[in-house]
Amino acid sequence: MEKILASIITIGDELLIGQTVDTNSAWMARELNQAGIWVQRRVAVGDDRSAIIQALEEEGRQSHIVLITGGLGPTADDITKPVLCEYFGGKLVRDEATYAAVMQMFESRGLPVLQRNVDQALVPDVCTVLPNRRGTAPGMWFGKDEKIYVSMPGVPFEMKGLMEEEVIPRLRERFETPALLHHTLITTGMGESFVAERLSGFEALLPPHIKLAYLPSFGLLKLRLTTVAPDKISAAAELSAEFTKMRDLLTDILVAETDQPMSAILAEKLMTKGLTVGTAESCTGGSIASQITALAGSSQYFSGSVVSYSNEVKMNVLGVQPATLERYGAVSEETVLEMAAGALKVLKTDCVMAVSGIMGPGGGSEEKPVGTVWIAAGGPGSLRAKKYHFRYDRARNIAMTCVAAQNELRKWLERSE
Repeated sequence: MEKILASIITIGDELLIGQTVDTNSAWMARELNQAGIWVQRRVAVGDDRSAIIQALEEEGRQSHIVLITGGLGPTADDITKPVLCEYFGGKLVRDEATYAAVMQMFESRGLPVLQRNVDQALVPDVCTVLPNRRGTAPGMWFGKDEKIYVSMPGVPFEMKGLMEEEVIPRLRERFETPALLHHTLITTGMGESFVAERLSGFEALLPPHIKLAYLPSFGLLKLRLTTVAPDKISAAAELSAEFTKMRDLLTDILVAETDQPMSAILAEKLMTKGLTVGTAESCTGGSIASQITALAGSSQYFSGSVVSYSNEVKMNVLGVQPATLERYGAVSEETVLEMAAGALKVLKTDCVMAVSGIMGPGGGSEEKPVGTVWIAAGGPGSLRAKKYHFRYDRARNIAMTCVAAQNELRKWLERSE
């Protein structure tokens, strides 16, 4: 069965100057992947007629499906609709259903309707209009040379509604897609090249339609097996068998058998054991707590956090001894263990993570360079501390510390099983 290929074009000057981060493409790629459609290219272009037309031509040659987001707003810099009219040989006409929806939306909110809002109902007469139930700019479905082009708003909330309600169902009807399956294993504690060496024999014996990808990320290594096959059931069975072989070769460094953030892996462990956790954070400034509470249901196991950025808070709230700070410094095994012990008392939790380090770019010394971090994790009577040396910029050092702290607690939880 032929693999169905897609390209994603995101439009907007703000994407090219770094003012806005493109989250649309990643979300769209995941949704398409689940529908059995392979995204082979992602392209960002500015609000420029020639750049948009060139991208449409190039991606139309490469893919069966071209999805476009952005440039459909009511202001003068939003030029996608007239460019699409030019490219597909149509003219703008008013879509009455869209016009009625726009009028109803503004009237229900008691807002005046401007001409530029009314113009949102203008669409190329050569497209199929896709109703946007979350905004004023409709989606537009075009066909050309047996290829499908779909234009959607760049606002993520609106784009997601159109994808879920209109685009994906129509693509499933239009194309007979193969089963496109992934299975991901997460490891830690061994570098990519060493893992690859360990798996060299396994990888050499993989069937040609199953591919292994190595994906390093913040102290973790994800190993993803991917297959494309006509039959989903047989493909899933074959992929599962190969995944089991790979997992059995990596049991000593295994973190999880599903692709999920460390906070979700930790949540699963805590809920299974019925334990609560808290954090005492210095260098991460509450980022660990933020990652934990980003998950729905985290109130079941997360009690709270003490962001002890200053030494005064370490002493006055967590009970770190002044003599400890004076003798060993804030970034030390002794201090982080006292932070953790204090957090257990203050937060009244079953277990805790505590971190103190030097994130940079300044603040380091020859003895404690930038990237030095001490992490303590565990419960009453079983706290352990470990020293890490990260070597990145401030943002990545913080991200690495968050993952490492949660991983240390994960290991403590597994040791106590």
